[in-house]
Parts: sequence; structure tokens; C-alpha cells
Amino acid sequence: MYNKLYESITDALVHDGYVVIENALEEELPKELQQFAKSQSDFKQAGISGAGDLHVDSTRRTDKIHWLDADGAVQSKYLDFAHGLQEYLNRELYLGLSYYEAHFAIYEEGDFYETHLDAFKNSKNRVVTMVYYLNEEWGEDDDGELVIYDENEKFLAKVIPKANTLIVFMSEKFPHEVLAAKRKRYSIAGWFRVDKV
Repeated sequence: MYNKLYESITDALVHDGYVVIENALEEELPKELQQFAKSQSDFKQAGISGAGDLHVDSTRRTDKIHWLDADGAVQSKYLDFAHGLQEYLNRELYLGLSYYEAHFAIYEEGDFYETHLDAFKNSKNRVVTMVYYLNEEWGEDDDGELVIYDENEKFLAKVIPKANTLIVFMSEKFPHEVLAAKRKRYSIAGWFRVDKV
């Protein structure tokens, strides 16, 4: 079903290391995922990792998260897409990805996440990052963009978090940040990993 999309993602990762795709999946999927996220009451303050520990630091990150789980319904739809991409990347690029983890992220008005890498340099944990946006009718005036930099911290792209936009990039190569939004913002952030079965 997604083979052409998997192929274009894989080609972009080989040539550029990242890709931004609008209208990536089924048109109704972001709305269904956002409705599910809105129905959950156990979002927790997100933490940051450093030197092996995970802790909350609201000077660096202020979003709240809820981990995805296969539910035989809308979460599984998204996870099935992700697992298909994992298999494709392993087959074509021999990445040895062993599993995929993802969480919903809610950014309230004014929330942000400062510039960071998703994997420590030369560490084997998170290999490929994937972000998917769920926000209907999101415009430039709403802010909350994802800003991507290269390994020398040179600006590469600013991505508006509008529904059905997918971003995939190599986790240890691209520092990125989330700018403060002017209204509530929903996304899914996930990582293909090699450090656990």
C-alpha cells in the first residue's frame, strides 16, 4: 500500500538525510489520531535525556506526551505504517532497526522544545526519527514550526505543523527545535531504534 512512499523516504534519507512530505497518508488519519489524543487524560510532562538520565527541564522543553500503543484501531493504523517503513528501511539500507516507539505530543500555546538531537553522536539507539502532524487548518500565523538544522547548525528547513505532514530524518545528524505556537498543537514523534528487541 505504501511502497512508493517508503521508496521516496528511503531515497531522500540516502541523498539528503531528511525529507518533508505533505499529504503523506490517508486524509482522515490525522483527524482520527487527534480525536484519540484529545480523549486521553494521562498526558505527562515530557522529559529530556542527558548522561543516561531522564528528567523534566521546563527551561528546555514544555510539551506533554502520551505513548502510542497498538489498539487494533487508529493507533494501530499509524503503527502499521511505521512498521512497514521499518521493514523497508532494513531491507533496502540494512539499518538493523529492531523496534519503533512513538508518542503523541501536545504543545499548549507558548510551549516549545529548544534545539536538540534525538540521538547522542555515535551512539546506537535512535537511528531514524519520524514526526507526523495532526493539526487541521494550521497556518503560518499560528507559528509552532519545526526548524531543522544541519550538522554545522546551518538552517535547512522550517516546517509548518499542518495535518498529514510527515518528516523523516536521521536522528543523530539533524539538530532541530519546536518554536512556540500560538494555539494548541498536536503531533506524533517516533524513533526507529536498534538498541532493544
